[in-house]
Amino acid sequence: MNRWNLTGCLVGAIFLMAAQAPAAPSVTIYNQNFAVVRDQLALDLKKGVNEISATDITAHLEPNSVVLRDPDGKRSLRILEQDYRAEPISEGLLLSLYEGKEITFLRDTNAILGKIIRSGYVPHSSGMQRYGQDYRMMQGAYASPQNGGGQPIIEVDHQLRFSLPGQPQFPSLPDDTILKPTLHWLLETDQGGKSKAELSYVTGGMAWAADYNLVSPELDDRMDIVGWVTMDNQSGKTFANARIKLMAGDVNKIQPDGAAYDRSEYLGFSGAARGMQPPVSEKAFDDYHLYVLNRPVTLHDRETKQVEFIRAANVKSDRIYVYDGVMLDRNRYRGYALENIRQDRDYGTKCNPKVWVMREIKNSESNRLGIPLPAGRVRFYRQDTDGQLEFTGENTIDHTPKDETLRIYTGNAFDISGSRKRTDFKIDNSHSWCDESFEIKLQNHKEKETVEVRVVEHLYRWTNWTITEKTNTFLKTDSQTAEFRLQLKPGEEQTITYTVHYSW
Repeated sequence: MNRWNLTGCLVGAIFLMAAQAPAAPSVTIYNQNFAVVRDQLALDLKKGVNEISATDITAHLEPNSVVLRDPDGKRSLRILEQDYRAEPISEGLLLSLYEGKEITFLRDTNAILGKIIRSGYVPHSSGMQRYGQDYRMMQGAYASPQNGGGQPIIEVDHQLRFSLPGQPQFPSLPDDTILKPTLHWLLETDQGGKSKAELSYVTGGMAWAADYNLVSPELDDRMDIVGWVTMDNQSGKTFANARIKLMAGDVNKIQPDGAAYDRSEYLGFSGAARGMQPPVSEKAFDDYHLYVLNRPVTLHDRETKQVEFIRAANVKSDRIYVYDGVMLDRNRYRGYALENIRQDRDYGTKCNPKVWVMREIKNSESNRLGIPLPAGRVRFYRQDTDGQLEFTGENTIDHTPKDETLRIYTGNAFDISGSRKRTDFKIDNSHSWCDESFEIKLQNHKEKETVEVRVVEHLYRWTNWTITEKTNTFLKTDSQTAEFRLQLKPGEEQTITYTVHYSW
């Protein structure tokens, strides 16, 4: 029995194609490569069982996430059966449907009759679509599984060929084919008439990310910040004039409720023009943050679209220099325990000569920011004497709450260098102690600028340690880290020495 043609077996059932209502869809895109789509279907139902199909859906819909309901709650909608087919008709699929039959193949101007023994077609599995995955439709593709199962076999003149003898010509479309991804329901209702139903589902193939451009003048570390959200639609569906929300945070799984979105007050972004609504509003939602586009947006299939969501001027930033003189071979020391590190005399003796350049930005209202910043890429530019902007580094940031400090590595300093060497090492396992001494040199080759360098030393050989000798004061920034701060005048070199005593 054809499961797509059940009207002859269902008393009182009718077939209806659910047309897309003119109401705009609503889409919440997560930064973990999935989205929740809410759309409306115009239905004209009869009391009892109805057969309904909807085709204006994505190609990466998760079938078990579908919710079809009457948003007004005036009628009962009960889904008896639901089928999801995400593989529209293609040449490979048609070949499989005509297996065992003879069709015509065209080669140049010649017509060749061939019987399809095996199509070689491997069907697409809609069950492979899950959160965070972006499976593409395999239209017309011939897979090559083991044992040659992906090769077609065509019989021509009583001889077998392991390839198509020409372009296949199909006489017609079989009844059991679809042209677009399709949801099909057997739907029961307690009353007939026209109505609008809300269709909600989770889909893959959609993602968004944040990007920040930070521009500084020639001789100042204050900067202007412009942030963009980039939306990528690879879902197989175009969303026209859609209401779009962007969810930021590390969501494991969430079922958004449209009514719950209104519990928090909207917060406007700084830097909006006077009297103008910002393009994007932000608000807290559960343990995450929602960024709401304040105007409808058309997001075409296979399209990447950008919308400005933050603009702030004269944001104060601090440029800091960090010297971390230890260079480790991570592969060699992978899995090392503290006991192994304590016994390895060579651990931590290789020198890193580079001084890191970092930016610190306070995400506060007093610093013209003070908004939750979603994770994304940050690019730095500085204006040259000729007025042109030059790229000076980039990195990524994680989700950053309000009033936190951003610390961003942008590259290595050209005119500041460092060196680190061990000058002594003693270990007495019988009495459970170890002494280690280091000499660290910093040089400022800048001609006019005084710089401060933060020298970071990791006390890695054991958890109990004491610095017994030192030439400079230090800060204990955590249980195994000491930080020395040096002020270096133009052309100056300074040396730090210290000895650390470990006991266990």
